[in-house]
Amino acid sequence: MSETQVFGIPKIWKTDVHTHYCPGCTHGVAHRLVCEAIEELGIQNRVMGIAPVGCAVLMHEYMDLDFIEAPHGRAPALASGMKAVRPEKVVFTYQGDGDLASIGMGEIVHTMNRGLPLTIIFINNAIYGMTGGQMAPTTLLGQKSTTSPAGRSAKVSGYPIRMCELLATLEGPAYIERAALTQSKYIVKAKQAVLKAFKNQAEGKGLSFVELLSTCPTNWGMRPVDACKWLEENMVPYYPLGVYKDFE
Repeated sequence: MSETQVFGIPKIWKTDVHTHYCPGCTHGVAHRLVCEAIEELGIQNRVMGIAPVGCAVLMHEYMDLDFIEAPHGRAPALASGMKAVRPEKVVFTYQGDGDLASIGMGEIVHTMNRGLPLTIIFINNAIYGMTGGQMAPTTLLGQKSTTSPAGRSAKVSGYPIRMCELLATLEGPAYIERAALTQSKYIVKAKQAVLKAFKNQAEGKGLSFVELLSTCPTNWGMRPVDACKWLEENMVPYYPLGVYKDFE
């Protein structure tokens, strides 16, 4: 066991805080991967996290890291400003699909295009979680939500946006990968992607974007096990896992 861990739990993780996430939500898995990556790289004192408006708005309570809260969708702009004035910092944003791909679409596109050395963790659960289960830019065709009770229609709402594919067309980013959080074999790959994204920035190699397919059992109206199965059967075919851009 690493000296930086106690009972396998990263020391960055605050074990005395009760989670606000719903049962079965995989935000907790993503949080742990972020903590493990930072701890393994030994960069805790250099890291600045940008927390969003959304389900992860309280993530600063779970990690012994410096954090700044950002207005809805504006985390990439705030991160860019922080990196510009404190280039020695390892700056990351952690954003959901409603935050990053809807109100924050302009910010993420221009930030990626500039290519400042940043790390962006994108949680895609195909729905607005915190605000009540509304349709998100990533909601699948036919998927029901509180604002698409009959299922998303391409004619009415357009098509789900594939962020990795979209952002990979830009020249600025150095590394883009999509992973999932439902099974051990996927989580291992997700860990490698998150670790690489932080390592790239720590070594000054450019901007990294990691998309993590995540479950939302509460707003999907499913048991956690069924939500994992639904993600693999429905989201993975539309949002294929893998590397979309890599400067190496």
